[in-house]
Amino acid sequence: MKLITFMQGTVPCCGLALSETVGLNLAAADSTLPGNWHALLPNLEVVHEIHKKYLPELGEVESARLGGHLLPEPFIDLHKIELLTPIVLPSKIIAVGLNYRDHAEEQNKELPQNPMLFSKASTCLQMTGGPIELPVGHEQIDAEAELAVIIGQPGKNISTQDAAKHIAGYTCFNDVSDREAQRKDRQYFRAKSMDTGGPCGPWIVTPDELPEFAQGLNITCHWNDQLMQSSNTNQLIFPVDELISYISRTISLMPGDIISTGTPGGVGVFRDPKVFLKAGDTITVEIEGIGVLSNPVVDAIDD
Repeated sequence: MKLITFMQGTVPCCGLALSETVGLNLAAADSTLPGNWHALLPNLEVVHEIHKKYLPELGEVESARLGGHLLPEPFIDLHKIELLTPIVLPSKIIAVGLNYRDHAEEQNKELPQNPMLFSKASTCLQMTGGPIELPVGHEQIDAEAELAVIIGQPGKNISTQDAAKHIAGYTCFNDVSDREAQRKDRQYFRAKSMDTGGPCGPWIVTPDELPEFAQGLNITCHWNDQLMQSSNTNQLIFPVDELISYISRTISLMPGDIISTGTPGGVGVFRDPKVFLKAGDTITVEIEGIGVLSNPVVDAIDD
């Protein structure tokens, strides 16, 4: 399944993307369901049943859409709605530094012995298609394509053997980074938490549609037409199950939490010459089997 969050009027709603064009409004399918993914993710089996119930009607609904007809509830036209970030205001975003072998190689660094964790403010999230806003006076903003895992079941002290039980699914993530702030602060929070600096989406793909722990997936990042990053999740130093286990030894994981698993080699700061984002760029992250996350870059307005 592909889990989405979309705007209906002024209210974020939970739904499913059944195809490239047709989705399902979960609240319209079952009015007793909670209205947010934080509450729904621990009970995804209910969502699976709804998916199974309405999927057989997809062909007929797609034909109706092509004929210009309004879609019957609970179906929605994905071309007529605004997708938000799949998770709105997670309790935390935990990111992992130096977690691809090729990223370590481009820095001439030894592989870390343990995952290097840092936090991003939940207010950094940006939906697919939404602008990455470059703060006034900040000229060393970089992009990082990443695989993100979304927690479904809460947990603490999770073993690697049990990690799969706690995963709701996977999505694309762009860990936009202020390299100057990162260098000056000697830690990552401000550098990684700029508003709009966490593009995420377009949806969450549930684990049943992907290889175990999303291993062996191609991951790329284009800046406009230039391929900057091209790797595979088999290059992860610490794979998803190990990350979940390691993090949960000291930090309780909650439904909707985002773990962004690190970026491959090819980022702008380690190129010669260095390159950074500028207004007018479009940054596109693509992960095999998950989808495409694309965001234009603009100059922020100085209030």
